[in-house]
Amino acid sequence: MSHHVQSGDWPVAHVANPITPDMRIGHIHLRVADLDRSLRFYCGVLGFELTQYRGERAALISAGGYHHHIALNTRESLGGVSPPKESTGLDHFAILYPTRAGLADALRRLVATNIGFERVSDHGVSESVYVRDPDGIGIELSWDRPAEQWPRTTTGDLAAGDGPLDLQDLLQSAEPPKQGS
Repeated sequence: MSHHVQSGDWPVAHVANPITPDMRIGHIHLRVADLDRSLRFYCGVLGFELTQYRGERAALISAGGYHHHIALNTRESLGGVSPPKESTGLDHFAILYPTRAGLADALRRLVATNIGFERVSDHGVSESVYVRDPDGIGIELSWDRPAEQWPRTTTGDLAAGDGPLDLQDLLQSAEPPKQGS
């Protein structure tokens, strides 16, 4: 039996027993219409590595030898279409680069393959480039500034925003492309 939770059913402001700060989001499974097309985007453009095919309709991809950051599958979505914009569900997921140079490399890869982006933003806490994959799934390519550089209000609360991002300045922080990139 499912229970639809109303926003008034739980406290939002201050949690007496918060989740451990060491928690992290592990991986994401994406339903895609065309596995090969998605692999060309995630591996060929963004630079993920294929770690395993799971039969003919699924693949695991990762960075740095991890078992998988992203699973792509067509088990229930082969040839499918993206949901309409006004649908509920995932708005986007973020790929977090450890450095600004890493984000700049991602932007360089997009530019080199003529893949456009929806928008760019300097959030104060991070810099982000927003794109859509071939199935219309939103992706935020991002890097976080060190916490001590995050903007704060006079009372110390977080003051993240949505300001302009200088793409030329970002691209200048990219390291030269590695052989084969």
